[in-house]
Amino acid sequence: MKAMIMAAGVGSRLEPLTCNIPKPMVPVVNRPALEHIIRLLVKNGIHQVAANLWYLPDKIMDYFGDGSAFGVSLRYSLEENLMGTAGGVKKLQDFFDETFVVISGDALTDINLDALIQAHKEKKAIATIALMEVEDPRQFGVVITDEDGRIKAFQEKPQPGEELSRKANTGIYVFEPAIFDHIPAGQVYDFGKQVFPHLVQAGVPFYGFPIADYWCDIGTLTQYRLANYDVLRGKVRIDIPGIWHPGAVYVGENTYIAPTAQIGSKVVIGKGCRIADGVEIFGETVIGDNCIIQENTTIFASVVWNNTRIDRDSRLVECVVGSECYLKEGSVIGAGVILSDSCVIEPRRVVEANAKIWPKQVIGGDENSN
Repeated sequence: MKAMIMAAGVGSRLEPLTCNIPKPMVPVVNRPALEHIIRLLVKNGIHQVAANLWYLPDKIMDYFGDGSAFGVSLRYSLEENLMGTAGGVKKLQDFFDETFVVISGDALTDINLDALIQAHKEKKAIATIALMEVEDPRQFGVVITDEDGRIKAFQEKPQPGEELSRKANTGIYVFEPAIFDHIPAGQVYDFGKQVFPHLVQAGVPFYGFPIADYWCDIGTLTQYRLANYDVLRGKVRIDIPGIWHPGAVYVGENTYIAPTAQIGSKVVIGKGCRIADGVEIFGETVIGDNCIIQENTTIFASVVWNNTRIDRDSRLVECVVGSECYLKEGSVIGAGVILSDSCVIEPRRVVEANAKIWPKQVIGGDENSN
């Protein structure tokens, strides 16, 4: 079995977090989202993997290499221009000579791919979409199926009361090589907008498969933070890096936590960190590798990336702090703040709620946010 990971997107809705890294490399509990997807593929017995790349491709290739360290054989398809979801897969037509999976590299899921593949084969389908029941279909393309699961129509982001279905397209597909007969070569082409409506019109075996597993598109800043929370709440079955300690705290190797520091029950702390006396870390919080958190700092329900230093008496609430930032003494980071990489917060400055700070900014007052 082979798989295609869609990893070419920019992730503009995640800016400023994606100014320096592609969306699939955004960390979820201290591992890139793409690594969680690769681990999922391996868990489901899929070891031959391709990924299409466009935005900052070196960041992905440098981290994963040939994939052998992660249990897969990984090949890359570099796109000079974005080819669309279907166009990107079409470029690798020669590689996909058997039933294969297509999955997004920037989602978080613990889907049972084996069950999806088996359902696809039992139906003798040319294409199968994993479907997730959602409460609010306004943010999704929904799929209308008959009683047998055969796909009859699509509806894009329906308004309340107008939805014909609550079954959302997760962007997780199983295809037969015959799908390539429905994708023109050398063109920008999209599964959702072009291929799938054509399959319905053509009347080929095309099915939806409802899943009860966890699935989340981390495409927005709020959803990104909530995805980290869901992991720490036990809603998704993924491996969390670090050594588990009683109370569901995960701590990386070579990390020091001072005796008087107080750490809550839903916290992940990376490798090589130093947590000083009087520090309080509560709520669903992730601290990246090699972070330094000085005395009497309080962090609540926040995500802090690698190599960040937070000086004494600082306060962080429901925010995201990028890599290699320096928050000086008495910094206050409000709820919903997104602080990108390599930023400096001067002593006793307040970054007000919901501010977005682009990389390498020095914040000397409230007026410096965007």
